[in-house]
Amino acid sequence: MTALKRWAWMTAGVAILGSSLTACAPLIVAGAAGSVMVAYDRRTAGTQLEDETIEVRAKAAVREQLGTRVRIDATSYNRRVLITGDVPNEADKQAVERVVSGVQNVKDVVNAAVVMSTPSFWDRSNDLILTGKVRAAFTDVKLPQSAVKVTTERAVVYLMGRVTEDEAKKATEARGLSLACSASCEFSSSSANRNSIA
Repeated sequence: MTALKRWAWMTAGVAILGSSLTACAPLIVAGAAGSVMVAYDRRTAGTQLEDETIEVRAKAAVREQLGTRVRIDATSYNRRVLITGDVPNEADKQAVERVVSGVQNVKDVVNAAVVMSTPSFWDRSNDLILTGKVRAAFTDVKLPQSAVKVTTERAVVYLMGRVTEDEAKKATEARGLSLACSASCEFSSSSANRNSIA
């Protein structure tokens, strides 16, 4: 059999196999993309998994304890949890913080939830657009997207990640976005020594 015929048969076989496994293709692609994200994230794979687990457990615990009367999101980075969203009253805000603080492996909680009604569809859409602009700005300054988690709530952008002082400056000034680091931020003059910001 000539090389051309073998190539034709292999191509046909791959096409037939590929068409029969179409449901698996997204899993393979998603698995590869997830591996790339793990490789570029500055946390260990174990810490990343722990943060994802904390987020899932925190949301489930809040839903179990407070039901649908609160709309919150929990974002974890290095076991430090940022709570965003809205609650109907101050008592529920404190209850959300207590519930999230009780989740296994949570080191610290920053409660940025607000006492107000649920934002409109347009407000939430604007938050998504703003998050996209921030992530695009990171690309402009060559900061890996997985180095910083971006959460936007009511046009307030929260950044959580491990960056150098220079990267933080570039990230907060990129594309005319005037973002500020309002929580405790510690940086090193050495770009090799990365510190957490939240």
